[in-house]
Amino acid sequence: MNIETSGWHPPHCPNPNCKYHNGSTDSWCYKRKGWYTRLARPRRIQRFTCLHCNRTFSTQTYSTTYWQRLPKLDMQIFMMTVGCMANRQIARAVDVSPETINRHIARLGRHCMLLHAKLMERAIAHSTVVIDGFETFELSQYYPFHHNVAVDVDTGFFLYHTDSPLRRKGRMTDFQKQRREELEKLNGRPDPQAVRKGVVNLLEEITKRRSTIAIRSDEHPAYRPAIRSIDCDVRHEVTNSKDHRDKRNPLWEVNLLDLLIRHGTAAHKRETIAWPKRRQASAERLSILQVWRNVIKRRWEKGAPESPAMLKGLVSRLLSVEDVLEKRLFRTRVELSEVWERYYDRMVVTTALGVNRRHELTYAY
Repeated sequence: MNIETSGWHPPHCPNPNCKYHNGSTDSWCYKRKGWYTRLARPRRIQRFTCLHCNRTFSTQTYSTTYWQRLPKLDMQIFMMTVGCMANRQIARAVDVSPETINRHIARLGRHCMLLHAKLMERAIAHSTVVIDGFETFELSQYYPFHHNVAVDVDTGFFLYHTDSPLRRKGRMTDFQKQRREELEKLNGRPDPQAVRKGVVNLLEEITKRRSTIAIRSDEHPAYRPAIRSIDCDVRHEVTNSKDHRDKRNPLWEVNLLDLLIRHGTAAHKRETIAWPKRRQASAERLSILQVWRNVIKRRWEKGAPESPAMLKGLVSRLLSVEDVLEKRLFRTRVELSEVWERYYDRMVVTTALGVNRRHELTYAY
């Protein structure tokens, strides 16, 4: 974001404790307070002072590259993340350490959560939604989980996602069964109601401000009790998951999303060495793909230049990565759901790993 122009004005006070942070800024008074220089462009950065709370800030405070040493990396990493490159591949391509890539992707994921939540504040009501559980695993195949996803049928807009840890199932050798038991004694057994709870969280978010809605799904046994538990009149349409998955299939929009997730994310290929090590990181990458799918990518590659967000009336044109990263979004000015608050604060724990760092950085928003 380049806001070096002399006519630029700060949109609000960055101090969350100031009344001009969330409230009206009509009477907000601030003054310019000189400049400072830096190595990256733009080199001269204008400083300001809020005359109400005396907070000092600059034009860079409102940039998505705030406090970054390598501000040009974000746009590159964004497209590489949805372009099926693993973290170490990206690190080799841009000549930085893998840990730098991990931090940038986590930050991009948080930004995309805020951006999507802002878009959803203006979203028109969706009458028919299709839901599904995208199954993958973290750390090893002994720790499978679902990304529960919801898609608007009329526009293909990727509405929301949650997660649910699972117990490993399916055909296993005697050794694998024994190993599963050992790991469950060590780390605990996943909640058998996790899918139902994750789907309830998903449905509560997509049925906000709705009295009636049609929900399409496959025959997963957790869906019916989850739908019964929400405060909304739901018409549940069930389709056999073994039906041919073409455009005539009622679940087509979510099947297409599943394909895009596998196509655009190295971690979710059928055969891969890039599987996610943490469910938390997988959710952050999925949030990046969610924004890419909704506002950057065309709904149909060979169709009109329209994105799902355009069809839903949320944007007027196809956005670029530069548009997505145009300005910093403040967590204190955006309402997130309880599940996404946990994602934002990096509170989703991979039990088999001893270290699960939370997001407690002051300047990495």
